[in-house]
Amino acid sequence: MALGAGESGHPHSAIGVSRGLSQVTAYELPLTLGVLSLAVQYNTLNVSEIVAAQQGGILNWSIFTNPLASIAMLLAFLASMGRSPFSVVLAPQEIPIGPPTEFHSGFLGVLQLNRAIFPIAKLVLFMNLLFGGATNWGELIIKTFFIYMWSVFVGVVFPRFRVDQSVRWYLGVPLIIGVAAVVVSKFF
Repeated sequence: MALGAGESGHPHSAIGVSRGLSQVTAYELPLTLGVLSLAVQYNTLNVSEIVAAQQGGILNWSIFTNPLASIAMLLAFLASMGRSPFSVVLAPQEIPIGPPTEFHSGFLGVLQLNRAIFPIAKLVLFMNLLFGGATNWGELIIKTFFIYMWSVFVGVVFPRFRVDQSVRWYLGVPLIIGVAAVVVSKFF
């Protein structure tokens, strides 16, 4: 989407791109530290091996065995979903410029495809990393539904942040929790 906005040639697209990329950078730091903490804990980055290590009961899930990494990742998940209170980057009702108005038909479809598929992929990834994976479709749907409802709940409770507020917040508490998760995983 950022490349599409830059390609559109609209004079205000650089503002939107810089807002979006600064927020993405801010929330990716705690997310990366949380994933790194899980990699240290399980000695692998292979998602299948992480899911296999969480089998044997609910208390084996990463959310219970590594709560700091889970908190950092679930806080980063809120902004990665693009929902309120971190939805100001999208804000289609307030920003009538950029790719949605500059492109049309197939080009816009390709640009919007990531907004349809990427949230589902993130839900499944978080379910596998933190909640023990799923052994059937019913379990997959139930777990991903509750993870998604976490972002809905926070979006209903909190008002929308400005980009500078969200960046400052993500470089504060979630980043500290992510660093603590890596330190704790390394030494315990």
